[in-house]
Amino acid sequence: MDIMENNFQSAPSYLNEPDYRNKQLLVDPLFRKKIFKRMTFLYGEYTAKQFYPEMERIIRVHYSYKSDSLIEKEIQERNSDIFSEKDVILITYGDLLKGKDQSPLSTLAKFCDIYLEGAINTIHILPFYPYSSDRGFSIKDFETVDPNLGCWEDIHRIGNKYKLKFDGVINHISSKSKWFQEFLNGNPRFQDFVISYDSPDDISEEEKKMIFRPRTSDILSKVYTINGEKYVWTTFSEDQIDLNYKNPEVLIKVIEILLMYVRHGAKIIRLDAVTYIWAETGTRCVHLDQTHEIVKLFRDVLDFAAPGTLIITETNVPHEENISYFGNGEDEAHMVYNFALPPLVLHTMYTMDSTALSKWASTLDTCSNNTTYFNFLDSHDGIGLMAVKDILSPNDIDLILDNVRQHGGYISYKTGENEKEIPYEMNITWFSAINNTNNPENNDIAYQVKKFVASRSIALVLQGIPGIYLHSLIGTVNDIDAVVSSKANRDINRTIIDEQEISYALGDGLSKISRINREYGRIIDIRTKSRAFHPNSKQKVVFKSESLFSVIRFTETKDNIIFTIVNISNETVHTLLTNNELEEISKNWIDLISGMPYSCDDAGLHLVLQPYDILWLSPEKL
Repeated sequence: MDIMENNFQSAPSYLNEPDYRNKQLLVDPLFRKKIFKRMTFLYGEYTAKQFYPEMERIIRVHYSYKSDSLIEKEIQERNSDIFSEKDVILITYGDLLKGKDQSPLSTLAKFCDIYLEGAINTIHILPFYPYSSDRGFSIKDFETVDPNLGCWEDIHRIGNKYKLKFDGVINHISSKSKWFQEFLNGNPRFQDFVISYDSPDDISEEEKKMIFRPRTSDILSKVYTINGEKYVWTTFSEDQIDLNYKNPEVLIKVIEILLMYVRHGAKIIRLDAVTYIWAETGTRCVHLDQTHEIVKLFRDVLDFAAPGTLIITETNVPHEENISYFGNGEDEAHMVYNFALPPLVLHTMYTMDSTALSKWASTLDTCSNNTTYFNFLDSHDGIGLMAVKDILSPNDIDLILDNVRQHGGYISYKTGENEKEIPYEMNITWFSAINNTNNPENNDIAYQVKKFVASRSIALVLQGIPGIYLHSLIGTVNDIDAVVSSKANRDINRTIIDEQEISYALGDGLSKISRINREYGRIIDIRTKSRAFHPNSKQKVVFKSESLFSVIRFTETKDNIIFTIVNISNETVHTLLTNNELEEISKNWIDLISGMPYSCDDAGLHLVLQPYDILWLSPEKL
């Protein structure tokens, strides 16, 4: 995909140490009032007065790290467009690629420079901090790079060429972290850093049943401290101890860490599992008003102290609840994960019927020009189901689950109402989800790649910013051995890849990896060159038939328009784009992917799409 020049220029760097000589930040009174109001909502006026000065102090310290050129650049760009059609995000672990004689992060940088420059402009390096479990999401130290991956200098080198997306894993900490060890040791300062009880009966069974659970494990885990047995709140696992945001010191410390991430190059901060950060017994403990208020406070601080830094919320919940994190379009997340998209695309490909996807896509609204969707199909986690609970019927969901099982995938469960286990996510690689590689009759690589790319194209045409997991750039199949070895379903999609093997395969024009690189890379390249695909350009879903998914993307002035059509079936489809649908913009159109010209007759544009064909039609320039 080394097919165009990378246009991203690194921002002027932060200083290595604070400079207080002539660089004192004058805090805007309106900002001070806004933050104080939010802290008062969370903690009451008395406590807000106690802790606001510390909040302001860490913001002023952050400012003192800025170079003069960075301050000037922020002033110039304060009202500039925060999104671009060139925005394509690569999702990867820091050590997903294995190279020789260099750190994993250096191997990643080399791979991106050789094969992905121009195709992507942003890299989401999944948690690269020291951890104890959950493949990086049980963090022992928020402030250092795992030495097994590299060091901060490696991160900075990648950030000099690409925008960086960091994880803010701020809902919980590792049981091996210093903060939790200080809790166990009885350090008074850390006793309220986590949510603890003297007895598991301090929360009634009725209260426990009310709590929305993403896992089947107990909400309270027993630990042994210097002061005896305690029971700590653990949303995800015994090794992941929830932080207690009712303690304002926790909030302030987390903001200090997020600002540190900005200084290390973070342009986008992903708020992991932010749904659960405020726990309140007697409620479902998700999407509480306090949770939204904290996200808004993060937004306020970053807008003021680090303008241009974007927040994305990771909330794997029903779609309407998910998009609530847009707030009013100006005060909360800049982006939300479009969790409904992956299962809807699988449903579309399995049924060869685009009706449900088309109906849902036609309702998408990004609230404002400062918000957009993160359109991903797969990631380091499984393919979640919660977002389509109110979109697809139970029978539709069962159909997806049956297909995933047939394709060699696994199903993970969570505790639902009445302690019943219900499907939570599907664990499978995207290539295996689309192509049943268990079936020996399904071994035509060219056909598999065409079908795979057809499914991936859907995430590229919708409003938003596309995200691509590294394994989908090479069409990885299910790693069953990893699941058997680790007993962790998610490891099916986390295989470590030999960088030299990829390089060799890319040199073979007939290999699966090489085919994906060419065909997928071509449409990514086209996307990044057209303003019609700007995340906030307009979108209109046109339903032509069950076998086709069609979206028109166009700029406000309609000086740039692309009619996208993908055949999501294994049958040849004949269709007509009427002159009315084409708004009589032009009689002559060209497919940007193949370069083939098309001309309208009196009825319109007659098209024939072979199985899994993709057409991106643009009016021919006169």
